Amino acid sequence: MKKIKFLFTVMAVFFMSQVVSAQTSEWKEKTEFHKVMSQTFHPAEEGNFAPIKSRIDEMETKAVAFKNSEIPADFGNKDAIKKSLKKLVKETKAFNKKIKSGASDEALKNDFMALHDTFHTIVGLCKAEDEHEH
Repeated sequence: MKKIKFLFTVMAVFFMSQVVSAQTSEWKEKTEFHKVMSQTFHPAEEGNFAPIKSRIDEMETKAVAFKNSEIPADFGNKDAIKKSLKKLVKETKAFNKKIKSGASDEALKNDFMALHDTFHTIVGLCKAEDEHEH
């Protein structure tokens, strides 16, 4: 009976370690940027650009903090993530200038879509090194 309990315990510990190792690290700055992105992009999809116009400075600050933060150690593709983060900051700054210049909502639409796509590229790159797709 002791052997069965021991074997069960070993198997449970092994299973839990596999589940934990399969999860990727939290990245606070990614989460913070995502909050602003989601709270402003979804209204813009419906034609309401007021949220992004009022929060573009915050988004730029979050993008810079995201770029300057440490990439979690278990993420692969660090070079691709860094390159995409630089692109995110560049696009966010350009978008901020466009908003501040008084561009129309229609003129902002494509740039915001591109910025959103760049963010989702980064999200797609944020996988643990041992994760891979089949």
